[in-house]
Amino acid sequence: MNFDQLLSAIGGFGKYQKILYIWICLPQILLAFHMMASIFTGATPPHHCRESPSSITETLSSNFSVSDSSCFSSEVLLLQGNRTERVPCGHGWVYSNETIQSTTVTEWDLVCDKAGLNSLGSTIYMSGLLVGSVVFGAMADRYGRRFVLLLSIALQTVFGVAVAFAPNFPVYVILRFTVGAMISGVIINAFVLGTEWTCTKRRMLAGVITDYAFGLGYMLLAGIAYFIRDWRKLQMAISAPGFLLIFYIWVLPKSARWLLANNRSEEAIALLRKAALINGRVLPPVVQVENILDGAKRSHSAVDLVRTPQMRKRAIILFYIWFVTVLVYYGLSLGVSRLGTNLYLTQFVFGLVEIPARSLVLLFLPCSRRLSQSGFLAVGGLACLLMLAVPEDHPNVLTGLAMVGKFGITASFSIIYVYTAEIFPTVLRQTGIGVSSMFARMGGMLAPIINLLHNSNPAIPLIIFGTSPLLVAVLALALPETAGRPLPDTIEDVENWDMRSPSNEKNPEMSEDITQSAGSTEEQEIRHLACQA
Repeated sequence: MNFDQLLSAIGGFGKYQKILYIWICLPQILLAFHMMASIFTGATPPHHCRESPSSITETLSSNFSVSDSSCFSSEVLLLQGNRTERVPCGHGWVYSNETIQSTTVTEWDLVCDKAGLNSLGSTIYMSGLLVGSVVFGAMADRYGRRFVLLLSIALQTVFGVAVAFAPNFPVYVILRFTVGAMISGVIINAFVLGTEWTCTKRRMLAGVITDYAFGLGYMLLAGIAYFIRDWRKLQMAISAPGFLLIFYIWVLPKSARWLLANNRSEEAIALLRKAALINGRVLPPVVQVENILDGAKRSHSAVDLVRTPQMRKRAIILFYIWFVTVLVYYGLSLGVSRLGTNLYLTQFVFGLVEIPARSLVLLFLPCSRRLSQSGFLAVGGLACLLMLAVPEDHPNVLTGLAMVGKFGITASFSIIYVYTAEIFPTVLRQTGIGVSSMFARMGGMLAPIINLLHNSNPAIPLIIFGTSPLLVAVLALALPETAGRPLPDTIEDVENWDMRSPSNEKNPEMSEDITQSAGSTEEQEIRHLACQA
């Protein structure tokens, strides 16, 4: 009996796992708040030059349009020979408060020659996600999923609140960078902890459940931002609820699979017995946890992801899928303000479209991970390319196509988490997801910069967001099919994947039929066999 069969025997997705997923889903709502907050906290409202220092209280009329935004004085002209030049604003800007009362842009005048700083702030935030994925991925393999997850949630909350009190833009950017790093720690460890407690049959469903929570947070943010239009108050509102998760110290379990992988079999057996009890099961009378650690007696590093042929091929393709998926996902999400429609409504619908996208994933994933991944990437890419054919004076059509693209990329996002966890072996799973997340954050870092190219040529971002998914959709077809297959535990399992055909593997659910009883003698036998493994 391997570990997946053991999980099935004690209830692979019973009451114990369902409670665990409630704890995993709650932080996902807060993650969505932080990931999308800059759409509102960093929004650029219509503005024009303040004509004199005495007009400090001047406000814009309600009919002021975005096209009227100006970087030059409307009254003063500087004559130079036979030509004239418009004079840059010398007394700051006046901003419309019709849609948003206060943002980082209005507070620190991040417009005109400083407009790039706004995109730079988003890029630095995404670089925090990159750093966090590397640091916390490696930490979790060494210190455990639970410890790193609790640490990440705590620090994310503290620094998130601190952002609301940033005295200037450099401090704001540094604090946002730190929040981004903590968010990576939450994302990768919450997902892996849930995956490692879930049997093969329910692994896909459990993974997508957490995505629903993120979509819910996406939609809730639009509502919260609608009622709280000051960026500091909004930042506080989305960060402070993290303090309510302090009870996780007492309810969040460790990963039994990770404990076994680190020769802590007694703790693993105690957790498995507790899970079985809550699920109304008992450990089977004879359990042999197969030698999942033969390949893990030496320490592993990120280099092992590319050391062997099959692992190298799969890792490189997965890294590129993560890069492109996150690039397009945040490229479309952060560019919502340029679609010419109501910001709050469009943001809500962009969040709403994630629900059917992830629901459709539940229908396709049981059939094929590989084809689903490739197909949804292609949908996202084609929708972005079709936007090139729509004139800018048709904002509703552009928004509709953007939502189709968001639909495809969101579905791809849901699949890649599950697919990556199934391809990488236990001894490298956290490291693999950490490095994958690192490449994903590279895409996230580039998304604001690519969106900035819209000011030079509106077609450039769409060309990049359209062609990249189509290319990676083809590469995804070279990955193995993992639907219904037990998780690989060692590098050798990955290299011998084709030899481990489904027909030669024991059904992970077959252990459901094992006679279930318990006793002290049986517990000693379990511990003995686990130690042998």
